[in-house]
Amino acid sequence: MKPELLSPAGNMEALKAAIHAGADAVYIGGKNYGARNFADNFTNEELIKAIKYAHTYDVKVYITANTIIYEREIDDFIDYLKFLYLNGVDAVIMQDIGMISLIRKIIPDLEIHASTQTNNCNDEVLKLYKDLGVKRVVLARELSLKQINNLKTQIDKEIFIHGALCICYSGSCLFSSLNGGRSGNRGKCAGPCRLPYTLIKNGKPVKTEGNYLLSPKELNTTKQINKILNSNVQSLKIEGRMKSPEYVYFVTKMYRELIDNKQTKMETRDLEKLFNRQFTEGHLFEKKNEDLMNPISPNHIGVEIGKVIKTNKRIMIKLTDDLAQNDGIRFKDSNKGLVVNKLYNSKGLLINEAKKGDIVFIDNKLNIKTNETVLKTTDYKLLESLRGYPKKKLTINFSVTMHLNKPLSITIYDNKNKINVKGSIVKSAITSPITKENIIKQLSKLGNTPFIINKIDIDMDNNVFISLKELNELRRILTEKLINKKTSIKRNLNKIKIKPAINKISRPLSINVSVNNEEQLKTVLGKVNNIYTDNYNLYLKYKTHNVYFKTDRTAYGFQDFKNEKLLLTELGSINKYPKNNICNSDYFLNVVNSYSVNFLENCNIKQITLSPELTIDQIKDILKVNNNVELIIYGKLELMVINHIISDNGNYLQNRQNELFPIIIKNNKTHIMHHHNINLIHYLNELKDLGLNSIRLELFDETKEQIISLLKNIQL
Repeated sequence: MKPELLSPAGNMEALKAAIHAGADAVYIGGKNYGARNFADNFTNEELIKAIKYAHTYDVKVYITANTIIYEREIDDFIDYLKFLYLNGVDAVIMQDIGMISLIRKIIPDLEIHASTQTNNCNDEVLKLYKDLGVKRVVLARELSLKQINNLKTQIDKEIFIHGALCICYSGSCLFSSLNGGRSGNRGKCAGPCRLPYTLIKNGKPVKTEGNYLLSPKELNTTKQINKILNSNVQSLKIEGRMKSPEYVYFVTKMYRELIDNKQTKMETRDLEKLFNRQFTEGHLFEKKNEDLMNPISPNHIGVEIGKVIKTNKRIMIKLTDDLAQNDGIRFKDSNKGLVVNKLYNSKGLLINEAKKGDIVFIDNKLNIKTNETVLKTTDYKLLESLRGYPKKKLTINFSVTMHLNKPLSITIYDNKNKINVKGSIVKSAITSPITKENIIKQLSKLGNTPFIINKIDIDMDNNVFISLKELNELRRILTEKLINKKTSIKRNLNKIKIKPAINKISRPLSINVSVNNEEQLKTVLGKVNNIYTDNYNLYLKYKTHNVYFKTDRTAYGFQDFKNEKLLLTELGSINKYPKNNICNSDYFLNVVNSYSVNFLENCNIKQITLSPELTIDQIKDILKVNNNVELIIYGKLELMVINHIISDNGNYLQNRQNELFPIIIKNNKTHIMHHHNINLIHYLNELKDLGLNSIRLELFDETKEQIISLLKNIQL
C-alpha cells in the first residue's frame, strides 16, 4: 500500500494547489495554537471552507494545534478543538501532553497525531502514545531511515521528506524564547539558527567557511524515494506552510509522480529556482557536516544565471542561463537583489527576455560596483505556468432508467457514494425521440464541477421523450447532492468537563541542584535535598546519597534501570522507568499547565519540573491547582540539542550582540547553552506563599564559593 502524501498549506490558495497536485492529505493551521504562527493561516470560517473543499476531492485535512497551552488558554483551546471536530477535521496535530491526554477524554473520537514537537525518538514514546489512543506519531527528523525501520510499535508513523530542517530536535529548542522572547513552542520562532555566528576558541575568533554555523540545507529525498516507499512509514510529509502556492504545487506534484512510479516532469533546476538552501538528504540518510549544513547562506539561493562584466549606470551581465522581465535576481557577493523591471539588449533596446550566452543590461538601482555572480531567485514564467495548473477531476458514473409512463430515474455514483433522483413521467415522443447520444451528451456537461465521466449506463425504451432542460437540471441536482454527501458532517459531542485533580502539598521548601562536575556535587552534598547529574560514573559513585541520574533527552535506546533515582527528560523514559525506579521529570518536557502535571503524576513521576518559558503569573496559575512542581530559579539553561557536531567541546558561538553561547559536546551531540543565567531568586518568597515547595539551581561553571553564596541567598 502506498504511503500518504501530506502537503502543507498556509492559506486557501496553497491548499487548492496541494489538492490539485495530488496530495492525499493537507495540514493547515488556524489563527491560534499552531507552530507556524507567521504563516497566513486560516480563520475559523476559512477552516470550514477548507475542510469542505478538501473533502470534495477526497483529501484529508489535519489541523495543527501543536503548541504548548498555558493554563488560562485551556477552556478556549478545548472549545477550538470541539469546533474542529464538529466541522469534520480528520485529525489534529498536537504537542502538549497534558492537552493530548485531556482531549482523548473529552473528544474520544477526535483523531490525534503527536507532533514532531514532542521529540519522538524511540519505541517507548510510541508505546506511550498508542496507549493514550493517539493514531499517529510524527517522528523526529534526526532519526535515520534505518532507525525508523527498527521501531516495532504498531502505530502510524509520519516523516518529513522535503523542506526546511530545524537544526535542533523539535520541541527541544529554547533559543528563540529565552534569547528573544519568541517561543518556538508557541509557533513564534525568530529563527536564531538562520543568523550569523562567530566561533570562539580560547577567547579568539576562529575562521570558518561561513558564519551561518547553525543553518542546515533544505531536505530533499527525491533520489531516495524507493527506499522510503519500502520503509516502515505510513505518511510522507512536505514542510512548507510559509511557502508559496506555486512551491506547494510543484513539490507536491513532484513527489506524487515519484510515489506513483511515474517519470516525473518536474525539473530539478525549477525546484532550485522556487526555493533552495542547497539540498541534503538529512539525518534520514545519515548525512553529516558539509552534506547537512550550509554555513554560507541561510536564505533561498536560487540558481546562477550569469556574471557581471561591467558596471556603470547600468549593469552589464553575460548570461549563462535565460533571464526575463519580472524575474527576481540577487548579486551573490553583495547579497543585494531586485526585480528586473527593465531589461536591455546589447544595443540598449528594451526586451522581454534574453537567452543563455546573451549580453544584457539592467539599471543599476543597487549601486553594484564589482563584477560578481548573478543568481535568479524568482522565475516569473515558471510561477505563471504553475499558477495555471490543471484542476483535479474525480471520476463518476451515471445510471439512467427511462421507461414509458414511469418516472425518469438517474443515479450518480462513485466508489463510495450512490444517489438517485426521480424526474417527470416518461412520455412517448411526438416528433423527435430522445437518443442515448443526447442523454450522454447532456450528462457529460460537468463544467466547473470537480467531476469527470467514467461511464454512463442507459436502460431506455424506444421512441420516448424527456426534455434536455430536465436532464441538465437533474445532472446539476445530482452533482450538488454528491458534493454535499461527500462534505456533510454528522458528529455529536458528549458534555464532558474534566477539571484537573487538585494536588496541594504542604511541606518545607525542597532545594535541588543540578551539577556539572564532582567538585560542584561535593560542595552541595548534605546541603540540599536532591542532586542531579548526567554523568553516570558520578551518579554511581554518589548514588547512596540523594543523587539522581539525568537521562538522555534524545534517547533511541534505553538502559535497563531498576531501583535507581532518575531525572527523566523525555516521554519515552517517562513510559519506561517509573514502574521500577524513583523518578522526577526535567524541564525539557515543556510542562506549562496543570493537566501536564497531572498526566506525569499519573505516570508515577514524583516531582515535575516546570518549563522555564513560563512567566511568574503563569507559574502562579499552575500553583493554584497543583504545587507538586519544581521551578528552576537560577542557572544557565540548555537552548538547543543538535544531532551534529558544530565544533569542539568548550568553544563558544558569538552572536552579533557579542553574547557568548557555550558549546558542550555529549554523546556525539552538540548542546548550546544560554549566554547568561536566569535568576528568579527575588520571586522566591512570593512563590513560596502560593505553595511552591521545590526549587532548583542549574549549575554550569560556578565555583565552590559562588555555589555557597547562592545557597545562602535562597535559604530565606
